[in-house]
Amino acid sequence: MSVIAARASAAVVAAKAATQAIPIVFSVGDDPVKLGLVASLARPGGNLTGVNFFAGELVAKRLELLRELVPAATRVVVLVNPAGPAAKITLTEVEGAARARGLQIRVLNASTSREIDAAFATLVRERPDALLVGGDPFFTGPAR
Repeated sequence: MSVIAARASAAVVAAKAATQAIPIVFSVGDDPVKLGLVASLARPGGNLTGVNFFAGELVAKRLELLRELVPAATRVVVLVNPAGPAAKITLTEVEGAARARGLQIRVLNASTSREIDAAFATLVRERPDALLVGGDPFFTGPAR
C-alpha cells in the first residue's frame, strides 16, 4: 500500500490535487479546514489526515511571551517569508495581537539568503526593541 507524507501546506495541497485514492498524512501549521484539506478536525473525511500545529493561533502567544521577556519593548520587527504558506496568517495574527498590546510592528520580508542579510542590516540600522521570526521552514530548516 502506498502513502504520501507531506509536511508543508503547499505540498499537502498539491498532493490532495494529485490523488483521491492514495492516503495522505500531513503535518501543517495552518488550519487544515481553512486550507480546504479536510472537512473538519473531528471528521476529516477523504484520503487526508494529519497533525495541525496551530501556528496561526500561536503567533499571539509568541508575541505575548516576547513582551514578557522584554517588557519595555514597543517596537517589534516581524521577519516573515512572503513566499511561505504561513506569512499571511502570521501577519494577520500578529497585527491584531500587537494592536491589543500597544506595540508598533515593522514587517521585514526574506525568502532568500540575500534578503535575510538585508533584513539584518535593517535591524542593525533601525534598532527595534525586539524581533519575532515567523515559523516558516525557510527560517527553521537547514542553512541555505
